[in-house]
Amino acid sequence: MGDMLSLSDFERAAQARLPGSTWDFLQGGSGAETTVTANRAAFDRRVLLPRVLVDVTKPDLGTALLGDPVRAPLAIAPMAYHRLVHPEGEVATARAASGCGLPFVVSMFASRTLADITAATTAPVWLQLYWLRRRDALADLVARAEAAGVRALMLTVDAPRVATRLRDLRGGFTLPPGVTAANVDPAAMAVARTGESGSSIQSHSREQFDAAITWSDLAWLRGTTRLPVLLKGILTAADARLAVDHGVAGIVVSNHGGRQLDSAIAAIDALAEIVAEVGGAVPVFVDGGVRRGTDVLKALALGADAVLVGRPVLHGLAVAGAEGVTGVLSTLREELEEAMVLSGAPRLTDIGAALVR
Repeated sequence: MGDMLSLSDFERAAQARLPGSTWDFLQGGSGAETTVTANRAAFDRRVLLPRVLVDVTKPDLGTALLGDPVRAPLAIAPMAYHRLVHPEGEVATARAASGCGLPFVVSMFASRTLADITAATTAPVWLQLYWLRRRDALADLVARAEAAGVRALMLTVDAPRVATRLRDLRGGFTLPPGVTAANVDPAAMAVARTGESGSSIQSHSREQFDAAITWSDLAWLRGTTRLPVLLKGILTAADARLAVDHGVAGIVVSNHGGRQLDSAIAAIDALAEIVAEVGGAVPVFVDGGVRRGTDVLKALALGADAVLVGRPVLHGLAVAGAEGVTGVLSTLREELEEAMVLSGAPRLTDIGAALVR
């Protein structure tokens, strides 16, 4: 851990530890992986415009997300099957979230139970959902999430089915023995292990995800729960307006980390237009390609309320379990604080559009 000075250090160390097929599943995107590359390039082409002679002696990164105080405008993005990279899986990730004081968005396809995950953290836990054809199974999961203390639901809306991911097809990716979706009916997950051809994850999505849902279906989901419902996968101002009009509690600007529609717009490129359309009606989050504290600062300057961090969390988990995730999150927070200080914006309220070009 002493050699882990940046998120790229964790990435290299994780790759050295993981089997090739697992690494490709984590890192890969859809199609030619154009959008994976675009997410990163969109951050790199933006520059910061620092102000000087500002009192920066007391930087403050604290904020509130969905009413809960957090130590920084960061959260762990939903990613499936953490036990692919570490035996403790999401429980280790939850402990790190607790220590760092940051929300953990647990994937519907988590490999540890919601009860175990929420018991391991004092930080807010949100649950990500896909819309299953079996609404009874979806409603049951929502009820169990409420009982476990989950604070919000995040519906992924850019995946009526899983896109073609060539790395998974070439490697014939399947879940290894002992790694299951611990919170989903086992009968609904059978295809994820026994798909007849290509990627079992892709086969499962085509069997179990409901591709027929529309905006009108959101009323059913909101009616099944007292929890706030956010939508993840919004990339246009038009859809952002519809989301607000349909009563969602928040929006995540996201292209699924480049794992769904290839050639989709980079999330950070879509952010400012969506923020302007929403006009503060609901919080707006963003994910995709975040690897440095300056990336987070750029996203905040473009109007994001917080940034979700994905693959780097699994890199840290693979390297050193909860300690590794803590290292990733702490590094990113420290880099953000330094970027804010050096930009002359020591508090979140100091960050505005004039800071980035």
